[in-house]
Amino acid sequence: MHHFVRKRGEMVCEDVPLRRIADAVGTPVYVYSHATLSHHYTVFDRAFAGIPHIICYSMKANPNGSIIRTFTNLGSGVDIVSGGELSRAIAAGAPPSKIVYSGVGKMEWEIVEALRQGILMFNVESRQELEAIDDIARRMRKKAPISLRVNPDVDPKTHPYISTGLKKNKFGIHIGQAVRDYEWAARRRHIEVVGVDCHIGSQLTEISPFLDAAGRVRALVDRLMRKGLDIRFVDIGGGLGITYQDEIPPDPRQYADAIAGAFRGLPVTIILEPGRVLVGNAGVLLTRMLYTKPSQEAGGKGKKKQFFIVDAAMNDLARPSLYGSFHAIEPVTARPRRKVVADVVGPICESGDFLARDRELPALVSGDLAAVMSAGAYGFSMSSTYNSRPRSAEVMVSGSRFEVVRERESVRDLTRPERTASFLARRRRDR
Repeated sequence: MHHFVRKRGEMVCEDVPLRRIADAVGTPVYVYSHATLSHHYTVFDRAFAGIPHIICYSMKANPNGSIIRTFTNLGSGVDIVSGGELSRAIAAGAPPSKIVYSGVGKMEWEIVEALRQGILMFNVESRQELEAIDDIARRMRKKAPISLRVNPDVDPKTHPYISTGLKKNKFGIHIGQAVRDYEWAARRRHIEVVGVDCHIGSQLTEISPFLDAAGRVRALVDRLMRKGLDIRFVDIGGGLGITYQDEIPPDPRQYADAIAGAFRGLPVTIILEPGRVLVGNAGVLLTRMLYTKPSQEAGGKGKKKQFFIVDAAMNDLARPSLYGSFHAIEPVTARPRRKVVADVVGPICESGDFLARDRELPALVSGDLAAVMSAGAYGFSMSSTYNSRPRSAEVMVSGSRFEVVRERESVRDLTRPERTASFLARRRRDR
């Protein structure tokens, strides 16, 4: 469900025409629906109403402060993977007692800051990281709450780049090694074992991988408890998929019922790390057509193919180029149009710069606006300034109002952190 609909042929976000946003802010621009964000969080939270749980929004999906604040206002915590995300989460109102810190490469300064803030727990991904946290906590005279992220070697049946629970992936500690590492941690004066963590991947559209992983984690938790470890939290990660094209992901209630069944009878709090499922369909990337030109290659069904050249590019939305991902593309103004086969491409100087390939679309012309759908997750958060293209603005809509929640970068912003090497400046003066 989302609040991007058509009224009298014009696409609106809640009650605001997208054309009005484009005219006021320019393009490309990310547009988020506050009502959709709130609805998705509430539905997810209610699905787990009968289970002790904490929702920790996985902010790597979209770290905009207004999005994080939307969720923290509803009671959410945050899942972070860097010191920068920790700072953003705190600034957006996330209570440290609801922050979990994941990621394979935590640096000393990041661990120090997380301990100083008093986060809920570190999801530890290796024995050496566990030793580093113990050493830092000892020097700070603190006790570090930890869970071990276990790798259950479960195939999530998703894109290999976003699979994290197979033994060939870099994430987590193999589940067969975990007991020894837990026993080591339990003997440390500056480590407090509080939980077990597992996350197998992203954009999962079946329940079975979750159940497979949960069963293996349940067996580990039972074993740890028999050894006397006080496991209070089971973090099952995130990964629930959304509809981009024709996927039919599980309903949050189905997901909740499966998780509840897997951990029934355990005196633990379940930690959930939803990201994409909360924000993915709550955002679009609004772009404007620049030019069209014919392709020398035939399109599908032997039709002549065109290039639709738009002002958004792979630096704005990397997923199609990086993963071959599908995002629906719709004209903002609906009117009778013939269908054509087109590659939707951007201005980046790369043949890999595309938002869609061999797509049958309504014929667009220069100046038309188009909405790239389901762009709220891993859109702006993965954007870059490649080709010295300033990053786009971000806008949030609530009812009939919209506000810029991140200003568009300028070319001056790109060069502001740079300094000319002094020896280069001298040579110029000496000419």
